[in-house]
Amino acid sequence: MIENRPFITIFCHVMLILGVAIIAFPIWITFVAATHDAVRMVQIPLPLLPGDQFFENLNQALNKGIEGGANQGVGMMLLNSLAMAMMIAVGKIAISLLSAFAIVYFKFPFRMGFFWMIFITLMLPVEVRIIPTFEVVANLNMLNTYWGLSIPLIASATATFMFRQTFLTIPDELLEAARIDGAGPMRFFKDILLPMSRTNIAALFVILFIYGWNQYLWPLLVTTDQDMYTIVMAIKQMLETAEQAPEWNVIMMTALLAMLPPVVVVVFMQKLFVKGLTETEK
Repeated sequence: MIENRPFITIFCHVMLILGVAIIAFPIWITFVAATHDAVRMVQIPLPLLPGDQFFENLNQALNKGIEGGANQGVGMMLLNSLAMAMMIAVGKIAISLLSAFAIVYFKFPFRMGFFWMIFITLMLPVEVRIIPTFEVVANLNMLNTYWGLSIPLIASATATFMFRQTFLTIPDELLEAARIDGAGPMRFFKDILLPMSRTNIAALFVILFIYGWNQYLWPLLVTTDQDMYTIVMAIKQMLETAEQAPEWNVIMMTALLAMLPPVVVVVFMQKLFVKGLTETEK
């Protein structure tokens, strides 16, 4: 029986509220800054309550960008980031599912050797192999394309490992039953493995979507055409291209827009995300 201790309960709630406040305060400041004009944002003290310029700043961020700078509106950049994040997330999951399926259910020479070769690539992030990767992408004429933005980031040793562990928990009796019913390997993969991995796929999709959305270094390297810039790149460039004082209201509105898609994905897939990370039995 759990004892009812009011002091501990109050203390825990106070700490939780304090933690949420610390995390949420910068987001609140971003929202407030996105609702004021540029003049108010350089005055002291900074505002802590929303203003009345939200839609004006939203229109400028989406369609015009920083005045006097090289930036255009970030509407196209949002689409570029969305396309890149979706291609990375879907591509990583598809490749990882198939590679884990092959490693677990097919017998071939050096099977585990290939698995550990895949796993070792965790020690080789994009930053370590960025120069040869860029050379390959450039030689394939994939600069300033969605393929160039996404394909070098599309393999995932972590996802392969997670799906392998998931497949190992599935009873062998299911495989034998599928064989008796005349199901081939891909039928077994489609009708049994995919439905049973639904929550794991959802959890990985959330993680990989946010990973792709937040990419900065690789898009900065492989894009020279402004029409292929991503929203994360736009925030940094807005700070650098302003002729005078930075237009913090537009910059903060851009940052707010950059936060929204990952938040929407997490909110709508929250239950599947939590279930996919905590589920232990099939």
